[in-house]
Amino acid sequence: MSTLPQADSIGPVDIAVLLFEGNDFSGDVAPALAQLQDEGTIRVIDLAFVRKNSDGSTSSVEVEDADVAEAYERVRPSQMDLLNDEDLAQVADDLEPGSSALVVVFDNAWAARMAAAIRQSHGTLVALERVPRESVLKALAALQEE
Repeated sequence: MSTLPQADSIGPVDIAVLLFEGNDFSGDVAPALAQLQDEGTIRVIDLAFVRKNSDGSTSSVEVEDADVAEAYERVRPSQMDLLNDEDLAQVADDLEPGSSALVVVFDNAWAARMAAAIRQSHGTLVALERVPRESVLKALAALQEE
């Protein structure tokens, strides 16, 4: 486990729910998460697996307790435990029977560094908006048609 980050070093925090077919957890996404964390792009705050069995029963497990814990060793969640049982139960309820999910809470560490640079230059961020993927794909398609 890593140490707690300082408040001014925390960027925007996102929760991603990665949906997988079947109930067998794998370590396939662990290298990508570890690389993003190693590069300082994100800081993983919390990770958990959730599954819904074909009979509709659900279960959740923290990554360090999962069968694939070894694959996620390089992904070091902070000591901030933001996911609770209610959060995981809600994710589980939304799953289709026979599927599973990896829930990742992460801090956009790159944004914290950018915010610090903006503050140091006496600037202010006045707008930030995520462009929907569909809009980006349409723009790329239009460029390719030219």
